[in-house]
Amino acid sequence: MLKPVGDGCSSITEWSRNRKRRREDINKDKAVEVVGQNKDEQVLNFNIPDTENNVACENQDVEAVVIAEGSPTDSQLDFNRRGDAAGPSSDSSWSMDCSTVLRVKSIYISSAILAAKSLFFHKLFLNGIKESEQRDVTVQIHASEEEALLDLLNFMYCNTLSATQATALLDVLLVADKFKVASCMRYCSRLLRNIPMTCESALLFLDIPSNILMAEAVQPLTDAAKHFLAVKYKEISKFQEEVLKLPLAGIEAVLSSDDLQAASEDTLYDLVLKWARTHYPNLEERKEVIAKRLVRLIRFPSMTCRKLKKVLNCNEFHPELASKVVLEALFFKAETSHRQRAIAADEPNAANRRFVERVYKYRPVKVVELELPHQQCVVYLDLKREECAQLFPSGRVYSQAFHLGGQGFFLSAHCNMDQQGTYHCFGLFLGMQEKGSVSFGVDYEFAARSKPTEEYVSKYKGNYTFTGGKAVGYRNLFGVHWQAFIEDDSNNFINGILHLRAELTIRQ
Repeated sequence: MLKPVGDGCSSITEWSRNRKRRREDINKDKAVEVVGQNKDEQVLNFNIPDTENNVACENQDVEAVVIAEGSPTDSQLDFNRRGDAAGPSSDSSWSMDCSTVLRVKSIYISSAILAAKSLFFHKLFLNGIKESEQRDVTVQIHASEEEALLDLLNFMYCNTLSATQATALLDVLLVADKFKVASCMRYCSRLLRNIPMTCESALLFLDIPSNILMAEAVQPLTDAAKHFLAVKYKEISKFQEEVLKLPLAGIEAVLSSDDLQAASEDTLYDLVLKWARTHYPNLEERKEVIAKRLVRLIRFPSMTCRKLKKVLNCNEFHPELASKVVLEALFFKAETSHRQRAIAADEPNAANRRFVERVYKYRPVKVVELELPHQQCVVYLDLKREECAQLFPSGRVYSQAFHLGGQGFFLSAHCNMDQQGTYHCFGLFLGMQEKGSVSFGVDYEFAARSKPTEEYVSKYKGNYTFTGGKAVGYRNLFGVHWQAFIEDDSNNFINGILHLRAELTIRQ
């Protein structure tokens, strides 16, 4: 039976801390030495230096596991002291530069089985020692890897592991990677995915060393960890303080999600900068991590033009990078709605999904501003049929803010009752953001595209003197009840999209 991380996350946290502390030692202490072979028997010495206190290895008592192939009558489990000087291997990526006192433990194995399951042992047994007349083969491991290595050897014989806890399985996975046993890595990955995941374990899985040789074997595990974090923090506004404490791999997993629910991409941009300032107080380091890791997570085409202008002036972006992402966003905004959807659909599996809209509380709009002959803006708002259907019976959806004459406005689409209160219908309203005593006279017109011409057709005109926080509009924009508006053959939806337009002109 698989066991989840013991008592919350304390054991897995301790495992992570210890692994990080010794990672340097493991990289430094790995060594392979081909000592020799004869035709009838092979001896594999696993040298295990004691580096717990960072004392020079020649002064240490070290344990070695000797795995010998031969007749059981010739074998026994024994602990001997041995002082071999381990010379360099023919494999240039492994080295051992000190004499060590060893305690030897002998275990009889089949080199054929190990070579069949492990690319490492295949090379070692079939290539590395075939021309040697000696019998000993020495491989150095870290003391902390011994138990995992024995479990790995058992797996190569029996296709099963004694490890059941997440920490032990992770140890086996890392040793399996070291000795290139892909089948065991996949097995560990599958067992770890079956253990109930926590935030701590998900972050630990994402922290598996990036130099894992057989990354495809653990990809399902890291994908599961990313999915767990994306779902946990889906409503990101409720967990902002927790998200700000996540490490880099965690924030990347959360912000990569298309289903992230946020007020707008502007707020996510602000969150990314706040996270970067918290974790990278040095400006130059912050610039680098934004450029190399975080910028691809921000969907600039969905940001407002006002916020894009701030990106250009942000000293935490390299100027060339800021110009690139802002220009790309503006070019995308200039495209027609149909072309925008085609561009977004072109990269369904891309790691950088910058053109795909998330689930925003405030829907993105396209705005055209005119200064002459009058101050005027034309605002385009597109809503999917599914978004409209979810408004029934009394829902609302709001647009991002847009500006005219220095004042902030927004559109809101409603499912509401008609003027007489007899049936549900679709309504569209225009509101002004700023609260206070400001008065602002505006002429406005609502229009929508409809079949068969697919041209914008005026639906309602009016004028209104706004004061802060007020809204005006039309309760039944299409003059029909809700069911007729939303049905599949409705003329109001073109390829499943409702296209709305609002023209605002400052009254003279």
